[in-house]
Amino acid sequence: MTDHTTEEPSAASADENRRQVLYWRLLARLFDPEEQATLESASLAVVEDIGLPPALLDPQASVDAVVQRHPELAAEFDGLMVPEADGDEDRDRAAEVRRAALVSKVLLNVFASGSGTVTAGQLARWQSDAGWLERALGCRPGELRAGRAPGGAGRAAGGGVSPTGTGAGFPTPDLGTLIPAIGPELGAIEADLVKRMHLREVLADPQLAAQLTPSMSLIEQLLRDKNNLSGVALANAKALIRRFVDEVAEVLRTQVEKASVGTLDRSVPPKRVFRNLDLDRTIWKNLTNWDPEEERLYVDRLYYRHTARKTTPQRLIVVVDQSGSMVDSMVNCTILASIFAGLPKVDVHLIAYDTQALDLTPWVNDPFETLLRTKLGGGTDGTVAMALAQPKIAEPRNTVVVWISDFYEWRCEPLFESMAAVHRSGAKFIPVGSVTSAGRGSVNPWFRERFKDLGTPVISGHIRKLVHELKSFLT
Repeated sequence: MTDHTTEEPSAASADENRRQVLYWRLLARLFDPEEQATLESASLAVVEDIGLPPALLDPQASVDAVVQRHPELAAEFDGLMVPEADGDEDRDRAAEVRRAALVSKVLLNVFASGSGTVTAGQLARWQSDAGWLERALGCRPGELRAGRAPGGAGRAAGGGVSPTGTGAGFPTPDLGTLIPAIGPELGAIEADLVKRMHLREVLADPQLAAQLTPSMSLIEQLLRDKNNLSGVALANAKALIRRFVDEVAEVLRTQVEKASVGTLDRSVPPKRVFRNLDLDRTIWKNLTNWDPEEERLYVDRLYYRHTARKTTPQRLIVVVDQSGSMVDSMVNCTILASIFAGLPKVDVHLIAYDTQALDLTPWVNDPFETLLRTKLGGGTDGTVAMALAQPKIAEPRNTVVVWISDFYEWRCEPLFESMAAVHRSGAKFIPVGSVTSAGRGSVNPWFRERFKDLGTPVISGHIRKLVHELKSFLT
């Protein structure tokens, strides 16, 4: 009896020590690129002891490479970091050691990005590893960074097992409370990698350019540098922008289709076709015609569902701050404007501004061409954009003005007064602080308070919020 009681704690204690060794190595490698020989040798012994491949400790090996050699590990990465219900009594300490080894691999590959020049292959590997991290958190690859279509971000060049799973079988965590800043931080790391890459040389080589996976950070760099590119490099840059625009458009189009739509217009008679037939109502209304002897229901009248919705011609005016801090909003809103421009009876106008304003309405149906005409950077003077927007408000009651900016303006009071005038005219004015997938954005507190007092609070957060607002007004 005595031996049994001392054996269990010793096994649990051994597993706890193994787990601590792996996490101490993780912390050491995150904060110091130099190897700690004692921790490395101890971690290697732990990994081999629990039957995992030593490649998990190789910082040069991507998660793709490990999974390609050991396909059985792919399922273990799915939902690896999704929180589990607390239950200290039923803890599987041996499984926790295994989990610590896998978690360490993903976190080190993503957050220990090193320094110095980055190659196209290294960027592709990091994007793939970031996809595995998102997959471990129960999300689709790319979801935390840019909200792109599954299979977009995280697709490594060449062969291998790409992290295109969806974390199936695991509850999607509330990322807003679990890891409130991980999406923006992943974007910041990716942006740093792009800046450290000799992008012009990579774009000039078709083979290297083919290894690039389009992302928000990469698109921002391409848009900033597009005027300095020519020939093959410019063609490859345009191809990357086009791919990214198409992937984001697919996601946004789905969100627009899923958003709530306008109320039913019961003044329009229902269309008498089979797909609109209301069988339940038809049976209920004709129950008085039931013949018990023949056991038949005789139908005098068919009833149909109303499907027509109230629609009036609406004008959507989108004004976007194209300063460098708003690049993700610029990309998202340009694509979103093109989607709404395709809806019936919606007249969309698009204006971009920094210290000067540019009317991009002629190209609003093609977000790719629109983005190529933008110029990122510079200061912000919204009064020049308002001078272009106000003449477009012909019928205020049928007009919605969406203004996307961080509202750090040169001339705050004149701009706010003109915005308040638009609101008082009867037009729907929607100030938007950020429309990113991560939803993080800084908004000038001076404007935020005044918009709140005006009754038009700033929308900040996921782009779905803006989609819902626009769809409910325009349809």
